[in-house]
Amino acid sequence: MEKATQVVTPERPYNEDDTDGSGMDQQEKRLEVLDLPVLSVRNTVLIPNMVAPLLVARESSIKAVEEAMNKDHTMFVVTQLREEEENPGPDDLYSIGVEGFIDRVLKLPDGTVSVLVRGQKRMRSLAFTQQEPYMRAQAEFVVEVLVASPALEASRRAVLALFEKCVKLNASLTEETYITAMNIDQPGMLADFIVSALDISIPIRQNVLETFHIEQRLQAVSILLSKELDILELENHIHSQVQQEVDKSQREYFLREQLKAIQRELGEGDPALRENLELREKILLSGMPDEVKARANKELDRLSMIPAIAPDGGVIRTYLDWLVNLPWNTASLDRLDIKEAAAILDQNHYGLGKVKERILEYIAVRKLSNSMRSPILCFVGPPGVGKTSLGRSIAQALNRKFVRLSLGGVHDEAEIRGHRRTYVGALPGRIIQTMKTAGTTNPLFILDEIDKLGSDFRGDPSAALLEVLDPEQNTTFADHYLEVPYDLSQVIFLTTANVLHPIPAALRDRLEIIELPGYTEDEKVHIARQFLIPKLMGEHGLRPAKVELSDEAVLRIIREYTYEAGVRTLEREIASVMRKVARKVVEGRRTKIKVTADKIPDFLGPQQNYYGTAEENDEAGVATGVAWTSGGGDLITVEAALMDGHGHLTLTGQLGDVMKESAQAAFSYARARAKQFGLEDRFYEKYDIHLHLPAGAIPKDGPSAGITMATAIISALTQRPTYSSVAMTGEITLRGRVLPVGGIKEKVLAAHRAGIKTFILPKRNKKDLEDIPPEIQRELHFVLVERMDDVMRVALHASAASPHLEEHDAKVIEPVGRRKKA
Repeated sequence: MEKATQVVTPERPYNEDDTDGSGMDQQEKRLEVLDLPVLSVRNTVLIPNMVAPLLVARESSIKAVEEAMNKDHTMFVVTQLREEEENPGPDDLYSIGVEGFIDRVLKLPDGTVSVLVRGQKRMRSLAFTQQEPYMRAQAEFVVEVLVASPALEASRRAVLALFEKCVKLNASLTEETYITAMNIDQPGMLADFIVSALDISIPIRQNVLETFHIEQRLQAVSILLSKELDILELENHIHSQVQQEVDKSQREYFLREQLKAIQRELGEGDPALRENLELREKILLSGMPDEVKARANKELDRLSMIPAIAPDGGVIRTYLDWLVNLPWNTASLDRLDIKEAAAILDQNHYGLGKVKERILEYIAVRKLSNSMRSPILCFVGPPGVGKTSLGRSIAQALNRKFVRLSLGGVHDEAEIRGHRRTYVGALPGRIIQTMKTAGTTNPLFILDEIDKLGSDFRGDPSAALLEVLDPEQNTTFADHYLEVPYDLSQVIFLTTANVLHPIPAALRDRLEIIELPGYTEDEKVHIARQFLIPKLMGEHGLRPAKVELSDEAVLRIIREYTYEAGVRTLEREIASVMRKVARKVVEGRRTKIKVTADKIPDFLGPQQNYYGTAEENDEAGVATGVAWTSGGGDLITVEAALMDGHGHLTLTGQLGDVMKESAQAAFSYARARAKQFGLEDRFYEKYDIHLHLPAGAIPKDGPSAGITMATAIISALTQRPTYSSVAMTGEITLRGRVLPVGGIKEKVLAAHRAGIKTFILPKRNKKDLEDIPPEIQRELHFVLVERMDDVMRVALHASAASPHLEEHDAKVIEPVGRRKKA
């Protein structure tokens, strides 16, 4: 069954007068039982005393209608439980329905039948006596319970009042509908009529149909009306707001049009003319150089000559906006007090003496001479050592605006120089955009991650930076969009990078390189005590009276829960401790929480890193080296294994070409010195050597592991164990010479972090030891070597045949700092 249109028209009244009115008997009263054809409907509920046109499409339902028309026009009309059921059975129907009287039947061309049905009384199905070709059911009448009382009359009036409000707010309910409801005397009939008039769901209609107690039915209808009224009031409020906005917009539009007409009548000119006058005044006051000012005025004259709706108008107007809003002669006043600047740098950063010294030198010269060009510095160091934040501190010390431009992932030259105005949506490059943001001609401009620049078919942005970072050229920097020179000579450019080798040589030549190596343990403890802990306490709402983190606890976090050159992981771990302390405070802990070293696992869980040597035992065929990575220094273990074979050298561990060549050189050196090492003749024809560097998923390259690989190979061939407390770095030649390498400070710091006691390095790297903090020089034993023989004397145990190799030769081995026996 399908519902067409429901017409809510009251017909004959309820038999409410048939009830006893006593209120004593609240049970449903049963009358005679009728055997009637069943008409199942799926998207409506027929209400007593209401008329509804129904569209009958099912063959069984059409036969039921025909049977009813042949007799007394009466059917049992009941709603389906599920609307999607195409062939409902007795179990698919509600038990409560309505006795329906068929007033009219119309057959339609498509074979369906339109039936006008009038609901009469509520009925309950008792049993289904027939299912084919149509359903018949025995049903009994159910008489509603009516208890006359003041409460009933109050409910009727309340329902009528709520319905009146709904009619006023609901456009689909007419005034006639309310008049009809107002003239219904019977409370039950009033409730049924209102339910029929409202647009509510099938289950709610069925629930009202199954409510036989009239006062309860009125209360249910009252609740429905209250909800409906809330929704209608909200809809009306939203509609009113929307209408007000529309009316306001229309009013403003009409007023603007009238204003334009009045201005034209008074001869005051149009807004476009006023805008041109404002732009001309801005050009005059902007402080542009004469060359730029002439170009701007020329573009403005061109703008005034073209129609306002011309496409070029918007392009020229945007171009002029960029010109007048750029800083041309607005500069901040430098702070030239060296002591104050030094205090600011020390307040924000611990250590970093070279950087601070360079900035203070610039301030000193700047105080004596105004003609000095601004320096172009490049801070190189592993992540987390404070390169970017150092730039912010320098800007604060110099009293300059700080702006930052991240170059990571930039592939397009137009990102630096901008697009020409011939392109749709063209804009200046990011250099000019950042200068506009700064608002001064002398900001401190930091170019972050300059080593992450890329290049593709759109050009090489690093080539575009050559002009920006060259003091000889950046006085007339040419942006493709502006097409006029812009002076960048007063800008202090700082660049940051993790490593130098990706930076092109021409660009690197323009930079003053300042290396920021990783921090020592002592420096990290000071940084945590001076900066990180107070900062994190404030962020977590804690005070020193609530929590105390001892230096020993910080040191344990550094050694067992971090392994980095900077302090980012340390900051995260301390923040984790602060969060757990904050939770205890919120939970009611009143005493001061003292975080000591032995309590750290309670806050951070099991130990993550193990402080100590790379290898616990002295073994043959294993040597410890040090590597220099973008994250700082790191220990690397070289393993050599001897196998029966034919002299093949196998290299594994994702080694680069340079490292493979170093391994070949180390193997050739071992073969050439076979007799000196006490090896049998032509040993290489009987054995294969497998050289492996663990952490195979990480690519490795460079020559600095040469002496480490040679030591591992010789140790495996001679079966002389290596000292696990010794680490080394250096390039090896075929003659056994040890050549200098880079990254000494980072490698020494990594060895110190790992608990190494003796560090072997090339003699020509002695100058690099000046950068090593004194406390590390006191704790490490440095051995400077020139040849591979010197390395073996320190790194390998003495063999039984050559006990003299245990002794150190003072002429070729130069210890630096406090010596410790390996």
